[in-house]
Amino acid sequence: MNAVFAFHPRNEGKLAYISDGSPASDRCSLFWLGGFKSSMTGEKATALATWAESTGRHLLRFDYSGHGGSEGDFLDGSISLWLDQAIDMFRTLAPGPRIILGSSMGGWLALLLLRRLKIDCPDDAARIRGLILLAPAIDMTEALISQAMTPEEHEQLARHGKAERPSDYDDGPYVITRKLLEDGRSHLLLGTAFQVCCPVRILHGDADPDVPWQHGLKTFEMLAGKDVNFALLKGRDHRLSDPRSLKLLVDTAAELCSAADDVTAPPPEAP
Repeated sequence: MNAVFAFHPRNEGKLAYISDGSPASDRCSLFWLGGFKSSMTGEKATALATWAESTGRHLLRFDYSGHGGSEGDFLDGSISLWLDQAIDMFRTLAPGPRIILGSSMGGWLALLLLRRLKIDCPDDAARIRGLILLAPAIDMTEALISQAMTPEEHEQLARHGKAERPSDYDDGPYVITRKLLEDGRSHLLLGTAFQVCCPVRILHGDADPDVPWQHGLKTFEMLAGKDVNFALLKGRDHRLSDPRSLKLLVDTAAELCSAADDVTAPPPEAP
């Protein structure tokens, strides 16, 4: 596979990233945003990398600070920090038209990135030709973490600024910081219409124990656009890494890339 592993310098430490395939300004490519405590080498990102390489497209994937191969302390992280990193990586290392794919927390960051770019960098926002949101954990710090914490965990937060929560996806419990929860409140999206001018595809398993499919449906209802679809996948969990889910992910990326190519392709020359 034509993959380049490298580091991108940041004040908070170097961010590890992988550039799969070769960027081509005239073909739509991919930009991957992983989930909370996830790694860019997971099964979904790897499946997309294989597809991008085989079709002559490009995928840019990276680890947020405190995640995977990147430097930095996870406990120093926040939605604001990881959003700034996503914007930096998108603007500096992911040229040309892009489909943004966000998994879990990455789905929230994808929408925040689009909103920020519309305001600060309209030319970069215009390069976003579609969104694929996998079990999107929109507003997760408030709606999925804080509200699910026990009184004992909230007391830990008040006393120590952090609390431990059990996890099925890590070697030990998640450590949730007061900083993460407080910062997340400045990025809440649910309850207000969110305008999108590009196609959006939401894929969600009906057996997801971490981000209930009803939460994904709230994201669907929030999005105001002409081409927004919500697919509820029977029997799939939060990972969406089984063979059928991976195939659907790749097929969806291929569909949106092809549609974007058709829009950006120059008209045929007159005979």
